[in-house]
Amino acid sequence: MSSESITFSTEAGRRRLLLTLKKYSYLIAMIPLVLPPLLLAVGESTGLVNAFSWGVPVVVFGIIPLLDLMLGKDALNPDEQSDVPRLNQEKYYRAVTLIWVVAYAALLGWGVWVLASGVFSLVGALGWVVSIGIVGGLGINVAHELIHKDDKLETWAGGFLLSMVCYAGFKVEHIRGHHVHVSTPEDASSSRYNQSLYSFLPHAYVHNFLNAWKLEAERLKRKGHAPVSWRNELIWWYGISALLLVVFSVAFGWLGALFFLGQSFIAFTLLEIVNYLEHYGLHRRKLENGRYERTTPEHSRNSNYFLTNVFLFQLQRHSDHHAYAKRRYQVLRHHEIAPQLPAGYATMVVLACFPPLWRKVMNPRVEAYYRGEEHQLQS
Repeated sequence: MSSESITFSTEAGRRRLLLTLKKYSYLIAMIPLVLPPLLLAVGESTGLVNAFSWGVPVVVFGIIPLLDLMLGKDALNPDEQSDVPRLNQEKYYRAVTLIWVVAYAALLGWGVWVLASGVFSLVGALGWVVSIGIVGGLGINVAHELIHKDDKLETWAGGFLLSMVCYAGFKVEHIRGHHVHVSTPEDASSSRYNQSLYSFLPHAYVHNFLNAWKLEAERLKRKGHAPVSWRNELIWWYGISALLLVVFSVAFGWLGALFFLGQSFIAFTLLEIVNYLEHYGLHRRKLENGRYERTTPEHSRNSNYFLTNVFLFQLQRHSDHHAYAKRRYQVLRHHEIAPQLPAGYATMVVLACFPPLWRKVMNPRVEAYYRGEEHQLQS
């Protein structure tokens, strides 16, 4: 055997070992589901239950960014011939996301029961709703993975998870709207250069909701069906949200209603903040025929930090996702050609909340990216 063959065999074996280790590291993504009960237990044992009710945002946006920097980046890409077919066939990866949906439903029911038990002060109750809502926001990321698949169980599970946070329109608008118009002025989920988060959010909330209904109506009309009918999937998904609101209200009164709506608001706001940072300042160039260039890895921002990558089912390899939308999370690749965020999503979400600091960090990166094509910054 030649030295080249030995080297290749060693490298392939090393990559396979690392992929196996990474496979089980995705269990880190289950941590948000157990954080609220763990933090509640610590709070009750220490007599600091109201302080620990705020524990999830402290962990997600305080501790994780520090660990992200300590653990560094993940340069591992699966081999297209030897790894990707095998990884796509492993049921483990699919099972983890489906279990996440069931676990969040249980957490939601348990969370409102804890709130109604009267264990928190007003400040503690607010922290509890925010904490559960952040877990729900991370859940939207799981739903995002599921709704892109062809399997009905996965797409239904994704729709149900979105219904639990009152953001079912994402199932339609994200696939038929955002993925079509990403990084163009037509897309409310692609933030413009110099646009602040607080300018971006209201437009994203309203446009994405209305556009989902518009896109679903257009789909039904093409098939010869009325927009207001049982065939409209948004009616079903939002119907589930309404049913859950009724159940929470009947079981726990006004407190149950506030909990359900409050955690939903926090969840879908976190989603839109992530949308804000994923495409900030990036534009697909307009061609001579008036159309926009094809979506490539260069039209989304990557962040290849290991911890937040597995924590978010590799959502941070966003460039590959937009270029190849149906690729499963376990085979998404990092592209160096893509614009890179200076830190993981957890850090960047915090940064986005402070527009002057965000512009100081991100605007030079956008300007450097479009050097020589400064007109792109105005498009």
